[in-house]
Amino acid sequence: MTTDSIPVQAMDAVPGGGPKTGRTTPSGGRRRRLFRRPGAGRQHHAGPVAYILLGLAALFSLFPLYWTMVAASTDNTRVTQTPPPFLPGPHLLDNLGKAWEDAALGKAMLNSLIVAGVIALSTVLFATLAGFAFAKLRFKGRNILLMLVIGTMMVPPQLGVVPLFMMMTELGWGQKLPAVIFPTLVSAVGVFFMRQYLSEALPDELVEAGRVDGAHSLRIFWSIVLPIARPAMAVLFMITFVHAWNDFFWPFIVLDMTNPTVPVALTQLSAGYVRDQSLIMAGALLGTLPLLALFIVFGRQIVGGIMQGAVKG
Repeated sequence: MTTDSIPVQAMDAVPGGGPKTGRTTPSGGRRRRLFRRPGAGRQHHAGPVAYILLGLAALFSLFPLYWTMVAASTDNTRVTQTPPPFLPGPHLLDNLGKAWEDAALGKAMLNSLIVAGVIALSTVLFATLAGFAFAKLRFKGRNILLMLVIGTMMVPPQLGVVPLFMMMTELGWGQKLPAVIFPTLVSAVGVFFMRQYLSEALPDELVEAGRVDGAHSLRIFWSIVLPIARPAMAVLFMITFVHAWNDFFWPFIVLDMTNPTVPVALTQLSAGYVRDQSLIMAGALLGTLPLLALFIVFGRQIVGGIMQGAVKG
Protein backbone atom coordinates (compact mmCIF):
# COMPACT_ATOMS: atom_id res chain seq x y z
CA MET A 1 0.00 0.00 0.00
CA THR A 2 1.44 3.34 -1.02
CA THR A 3 1.12 6.66 0.72
CA ASP A 4 -1.17 7.93 -2.05
CA SER A 5 -4.01 5.76 -0.76
CA ILE A 6 -3.63 6.86 2.88
CA PRO A 7 -5.89 9.74 4.00
CA VAL A 8 -4.13 12.91 4.93
CA GLN A 9 -5.40 12.68 8.51
CA ALA A 10 -3.79 9.25 8.82
CA MET A 11 -0.51 10.63 7.50
CA ASP A 12 -0.69 13.31 10.15
CA ALA A 13 -1.14 10.66 12.83
CA VAL A 14 1.78 8.50 11.61
CA PRO A 15 5.23 9.75 12.67
CA GLY A 16 7.12 10.88 9.61
CA GLY A 17 3.96 10.66 7.54
CA GLY A 18 4.55 14.14 6.16
CA PRO A 19 3.58 17.69 7.07
CA LYS A 20 0.01 18.68 7.88
CA THR A 21 -1.77 19.99 4.84
CA GLY A 22 -5.17 20.95 6.30
CA ARG A 23 -7.03 18.59 3.89
CA THR A 24 -9.19 15.67 5.00
CA THR A 25 -10.30 13.85 1.85
CA PRO A 26 -8.57 10.69 0.61
CA SER A 27 -6.49 10.57 -2.52
CA GLY A 28 -8.60 10.59 -5.65
CA GLY A 29 -11.52 12.36 -3.91
CA ARG A 30 -12.43 16.02 -3.81
CA ARG A 31 -10.22 17.94 -1.39
CA ARG A 32 -11.85 20.38 0.99
CA ARG A 33 -10.10 23.19 2.81
CA LEU A 34 -10.38 23.33 6.57
CA PHE A 35 -8.80 26.72 6.96
CA ARG A 36 -11.16 29.63 7.71
CA ARG A 37 -10.60 33.32 7.57
CA PRO A 38 -9.72 34.92 10.90
CA GLY A 39 -12.90 36.08 12.62
CA ALA A 40 -15.25 34.27 10.19
CA GLY A 41 -18.49 33.32 11.93
CA ARG A 42 -17.48 35.17 15.08
CA GLN A 43 -19.90 37.60 16.69
CA HIS A 44 -18.37 40.98 17.43
CA HIS A 45 -19.71 42.78 20.48
CA ALA A 46 -19.59 46.53 20.88
CA GLY A 47 -17.54 47.91 23.72
CA PRO A 48 -18.50 50.61 26.22
CA VAL A 49 -16.98 53.36 24.07
CA ALA A 50 -19.26 52.43 21.17
CA TYR A 51 -22.34 52.53 23.42
CA ILE A 52 -21.31 55.92 24.81
CA LEU A 53 -20.82 57.36 21.32
CA LEU A 54 -24.13 55.93 20.11
CA GLY A 55 -25.90 57.32 23.16
CA LEU A 56 -24.45 60.78 22.57
CA ALA A 57 -25.42 60.66 18.89
CA ALA A 58 -28.98 59.67 19.82
CA LEU A 59 -29.13 62.43 22.45
CA PHE A 60 -28.00 65.13 20.02
CA SER A 61 -30.42 63.83 17.37
CA LEU A 62 -33.45 63.79 19.67
CA PHE A 63 -32.75 67.06 21.47
CA PRO A 64 -34.27 69.36 18.75
CA LEU A 65 -37.49 67.35 18.85
CA TYR A 66 -37.52 67.46 22.65
CA TRP A 67 -36.91 71.20 22.68
CA THR A 68 -39.74 71.70 20.18
CA MET A 69 -42.10 69.83 22.52
CA VAL A 70 -40.89 71.84 25.54
CA ALA A 71 -41.34 75.16 23.73
CA ALA A 72 -44.78 74.10 22.47
CA SER A 73 -45.92 73.28 26.00
CA THR A 74 -45.15 76.71 27.51
CA ASP A 75 -46.35 80.26 26.88
CA ASN A 76 -44.55 82.87 24.82
CA THR A 77 -43.26 84.74 27.87
CA ARG A 78 -41.62 81.67 29.39
CA VAL A 79 -40.05 80.38 26.19
CA THR A 80 -38.26 83.68 25.54
CA GLN A 81 -36.73 83.93 29.01
CA THR A 82 -33.08 83.39 29.82
CA PRO A 83 -32.31 80.65 30.67
CA PRO A 84 -35.04 78.94 28.62
CA PRO A 85 -37.13 76.13 30.13
CA PHE A 86 -35.89 72.57 29.79
CA LEU A 87 -38.95 70.78 31.20
CA PRO A 88 -42.38 70.52 29.50
CA GLY A 89 -45.07 72.96 30.60
CA PRO A 90 -48.84 72.59 31.05
CA HIS A 91 -50.02 74.30 27.83
CA LEU A 92 -49.17 71.67 25.20
CA LEU A 93 -52.71 70.64 24.27
CA ASP A 94 -53.96 74.23 24.26
CA ASN A 95 -51.16 75.38 21.96
CA LEU A 96 -51.63 72.41 19.64
CA GLY A 97 -55.33 73.09 19.30
CA LYS A 98 -54.81 76.80 18.66
CA ALA A 99 -52.09 76.13 16.08
CA TRP A 100 -54.35 73.61 14.36
CA GLU A 101 -57.14 76.16 14.01
CA ASP A 102 -55.06 79.26 13.20
CA ALA A 103 -53.05 77.57 10.44
CA ALA A 104 -55.88 75.37 9.10
CA LEU A 105 -53.58 72.38 9.41
CA GLY A 106 -56.32 69.85 8.68
CA LYS A 107 -56.56 70.79 5.00
CA ALA A 108 -52.83 71.46 4.82
CA MET A 109 -51.97 67.96 6.07
CA LEU A 110 -54.34 66.40 3.58
CA ASN A 111 -52.74 68.39 0.76
CA SER A 112 -49.24 67.47 1.94
CA LEU A 113 -50.22 63.81 2.15
CA ILE A 114 -51.51 63.87 -1.44
CA VAL A 115 -48.51 65.79 -2.76
CA ALA A 116 -45.84 63.80 -0.92
CA GLY A 117 -47.49 60.44 -1.60
CA VAL A 118 -47.92 60.99 -5.34
CA ILE A 119 -44.41 62.42 -5.74
CA ALA A 120 -42.81 59.58 -3.76
CA LEU A 121 -44.66 56.82 -5.64
CA SER A 122 -43.97 58.32 -9.07
CA THR A 123 -40.33 58.96 -8.25
CA VAL A 124 -39.83 55.36 -7.10
CA LEU A 125 -41.54 53.95 -10.21
CA PHE A 126 -39.84 56.14 -12.83
CA ALA A 127 -36.44 56.11 -11.12
CA THR A 128 -36.48 52.31 -10.93
CA LEU A 129 -37.45 52.02 -14.60
CA ALA A 130 -34.75 54.47 -15.67
CA GLY A 131 -32.19 52.95 -13.30
CA PHE A 132 -32.81 49.49 -14.75
CA ALA A 133 -32.45 50.81 -18.29
CA PHE A 134 -29.19 52.63 -17.55
CA ALA A 135 -27.77 49.72 -15.54
CA LYS A 136 -28.61 46.64 -17.61
CA LEU A 137 -30.00 47.56 -21.03
CA ARG A 138 -27.77 48.33 -23.98
CA PHE A 139 -28.91 51.08 -26.36
CA LYS A 140 -27.36 53.90 -28.34
CA GLY A 141 -26.66 57.07 -26.43
CA ARG A 142 -27.01 55.44 -23.02
CA ASN A 143 -23.92 57.07 -21.55
CA ILE A 144 -24.77 60.46 -23.01
CA LEU A 145 -28.29 60.35 -21.58
CA LEU A 146 -26.94 59.28 -18.20
CA MET A 147 -24.50 62.20 -18.18
CA LEU A 148 -27.34 64.57 -19.05
CA VAL A 149 -29.40 63.23 -16.16
CA ILE A 150 -26.48 63.64 -13.77
CA GLY A 151 -25.79 67.10 -15.20
CA THR A 152 -29.27 68.30 -14.21
CA MET A 153 -28.23 67.77 -10.58
CA MET A 154 -25.70 70.56 -10.98
CA VAL A 155 -28.30 73.16 -12.02
CA PRO A 156 -29.81 75.14 -9.11
CA PRO A 157 -33.60 74.75 -9.08
CA GLN A 158 -34.01 78.50 -8.52
CA LEU A 159 -32.95 79.13 -12.13
CA GLY A 160 -36.09 77.46 -13.47
CA VAL A 161 -38.63 79.05 -11.15
CA VAL A 162 -39.79 81.83 -13.48
CA PRO A 163 -40.32 79.72 -16.66
CA LEU A 164 -41.82 76.92 -14.58
CA PHE A 165 -44.27 79.32 -12.93
CA MET A 166 -45.25 80.68 -16.35
CA MET A 167 -45.77 77.14 -17.62
CA MET A 168 -48.01 76.22 -14.69
CA THR A 169 -50.04 79.40 -15.26
CA GLU A 170 -50.49 78.63 -18.95
CA LEU A 171 -51.73 75.15 -18.04
CA GLY A 172 -54.29 76.64 -15.66
CA TRP A 173 -52.76 75.01 -12.59
CA GLY A 174 -52.07 78.17 -10.63
CA GLN A 175 -52.83 77.76 -6.90
CA LYS A 176 -53.57 74.05 -7.47
CA LEU A 177 -51.82 70.90 -6.26
CA PRO A 178 -50.87 69.62 -9.77
CA ALA A 179 -48.55 72.63 -10.06
CA VAL A 180 -46.56 71.21 -7.13
CA ILE A 181 -46.78 67.54 -8.16
CA PHE A 182 -45.98 67.43 -11.86
CA PRO A 183 -42.62 69.28 -11.88
CA THR A 184 -41.24 66.76 -9.35
CA LEU A 185 -42.63 63.44 -10.58
CA VAL A 186 -39.08 62.10 -10.96
CA SER A 187 -35.68 63.23 -9.73
CA ALA A 188 -32.20 62.82 -11.15
CA VAL A 189 -30.95 61.80 -7.72
CA GLY A 190 -33.44 58.93 -7.64
CA VAL A 191 -32.47 57.73 -11.11
CA PHE A 192 -28.76 57.78 -10.26
CA PHE A 193 -29.41 56.06 -6.91
CA MET A 194 -31.40 53.20 -8.47
CA ARG A 195 -28.93 52.85 -11.32
CA GLN A 196 -26.04 52.40 -8.89
CA TYR A 197 -27.98 49.93 -6.77
CA LEU A 198 -29.16 47.77 -9.69
CA SER A 199 -25.69 47.74 -11.24
CA GLU A 200 -24.41 45.84 -8.20
CA ALA A 201 -27.47 43.95 -6.91
CA LEU A 202 -28.94 42.70 -10.21
CA PRO A 203 -26.82 39.96 -11.85
CA ASP A 204 -26.58 40.05 -15.63
CA GLU A 205 -27.28 36.30 -15.67
CA LEU A 206 -30.82 36.83 -14.39
CA VAL A 207 -31.59 39.31 -17.15
CA GLU A 208 -30.12 36.99 -19.78
CA ALA A 209 -32.09 34.06 -18.37
CA GLY A 210 -35.27 36.09 -18.72
CA ARG A 211 -34.37 36.87 -22.32
CA VAL A 212 -33.79 33.19 -23.05
CA ASP A 213 -37.22 32.35 -21.61
CA GLY A 214 -38.78 34.84 -24.02
CA ALA A 215 -39.61 37.60 -21.54
CA HIS A 216 -39.64 41.18 -22.78
CA SER A 217 -38.14 44.10 -20.88
CA LEU A 218 -41.29 45.01 -18.94
CA ARG A 219 -41.80 41.39 -17.91
CA ILE A 220 -38.21 41.20 -16.72
CA PHE A 221 -38.70 44.45 -14.83
CA TRP A 222 -41.87 43.21 -13.11
CA SER A 223 -40.74 39.66 -12.27
CA ILE A 224 -36.99 40.06 -11.68
CA VAL A 225 -36.02 43.68 -11.11
CA LEU A 226 -38.76 44.74 -8.67
CA PRO A 227 -38.13 41.97 -6.09
CA ILE A 228 -34.39 42.70 -6.10
CA ALA A 229 -34.83 46.49 -6.02
CA ARG A 230 -37.38 46.48 -3.19
CA PRO A 231 -34.94 47.53 -0.42
CA ALA A 232 -33.61 50.48 -2.42
CA MET A 233 -37.15 51.43 -3.46
CA ALA A 234 -38.23 51.58 0.18
CA VAL A 235 -35.32 53.85 1.06
CA LEU A 236 -35.96 56.09 -1.95
CA PHE A 237 -39.67 56.30 -1.09
CA MET A 238 -38.93 57.35 2.49
CA ILE A 239 -36.38 59.99 1.47
CA THR A 240 -38.58 61.41 -1.29
CA PHE A 241 -41.68 61.50 0.90
CA VAL A 242 -39.88 63.40 3.66
CA HIS A 243 -38.37 65.85 1.16
CA ALA A 244 -41.72 66.49 -0.54
CA TRP A 245 -43.48 66.90 2.82
CA ASN A 246 -40.95 69.47 4.03
CA ASP A 247 -40.59 71.34 0.73
CA PHE A 248 -41.36 75.01 1.18
CA PHE A 249 -39.80 77.00 -1.67
CA TRP A 250 -41.84 75.91 -4.69
CA PRO A 251 -45.20 75.34 -2.90
CA PHE A 252 -44.92 78.80 -1.31
CA ILE A 253 -44.57 80.34 -4.79
CA VAL A 254 -47.27 78.42 -6.62
CA LEU A 255 -49.86 77.98 -3.84
CA ASP A 256 -51.74 80.43 -1.64
CA MET A 257 -53.20 80.24 1.85
CA THR A 258 -56.52 78.91 0.58
CA ASN A 259 -54.94 75.64 -0.59
CA PRO A 260 -51.60 75.26 1.23
CA THR A 261 -49.30 72.43 2.21
CA VAL A 262 -48.05 72.12 5.79
CA PRO A 263 -44.88 74.27 5.44
CA VAL A 264 -46.88 77.00 3.68
CA ALA A 265 -49.65 76.89 6.28
CA LEU A 266 -47.18 77.23 9.13
CA THR A 267 -46.23 80.71 7.88
CA GLN A 268 -49.63 81.86 9.12
CA LEU A 269 -48.47 81.36 12.69
CA SER A 270 -45.72 83.98 12.31
CA ALA A 271 -47.74 86.54 10.35
CA GLY A 272 -48.70 88.69 13.34
CA TYR A 273 -46.99 91.77 14.66
CA VAL A 274 -45.70 89.86 17.69
CA ARG A 275 -44.60 86.29 17.00
CA ASP A 276 -45.81 83.68 19.44
CA GLN A 277 -42.84 81.31 19.58
CA SER A 278 -44.71 78.66 21.55
CA LEU A 279 -47.49 78.64 18.95
CA ILE A 280 -44.97 78.36 16.12
CA MET A 281 -43.29 75.43 17.88
CA ALA A 282 -46.67 73.77 18.38
CA GLY A 283 -47.36 74.02 14.65
CA ALA A 284 -43.91 72.65 13.83
CA LEU A 285 -44.55 69.74 16.19
CA LEU A 286 -47.87 68.97 14.49
CA GLY A 287 -46.17 69.05 11.09
CA THR A 288 -43.50 66.63 12.30
CA LEU A 289 -45.80 64.04 13.92
CA PRO A 290 -46.93 62.41 10.61
CA LEU A 291 -43.31 61.84 9.59
CA LEU A 292 -42.52 60.30 12.97
CA ALA A 293 -45.56 58.03 12.67
CA LEU A 294 -44.49 57.00 9.17
CA PHE A 295 -41.02 56.06 10.36
CA ILE A 296 -42.35 54.19 13.42
CA VAL A 297 -44.72 52.12 11.25
CA PHE A 298 -42.39 51.41 8.33
CA GLY A 299 -38.93 51.95 9.84
CA ARG A 300 -38.42 48.30 10.78
CA GLN A 301 -39.41 47.10 7.30
CA ILE A 302 -37.11 49.65 5.65
CA VAL A 303 -34.11 48.77 7.83
CA GLY A 304 -34.83 45.05 7.40
CA GLY A 305 -35.02 45.47 3.65
CA ILE A 306 -31.69 47.29 3.60
CA MET A 307 -30.03 44.52 5.63
CA GLN A 308 -31.59 41.84 3.41
CA GLY A 309 -30.31 43.60 0.31
CA ALA A 310 -26.86 43.93 1.83
CA VAL A 311 -26.73 40.20 2.66
CA LYS A 312 -27.82 39.30 -0.87
CA GLY A 313 -25.21 41.66 -2.31
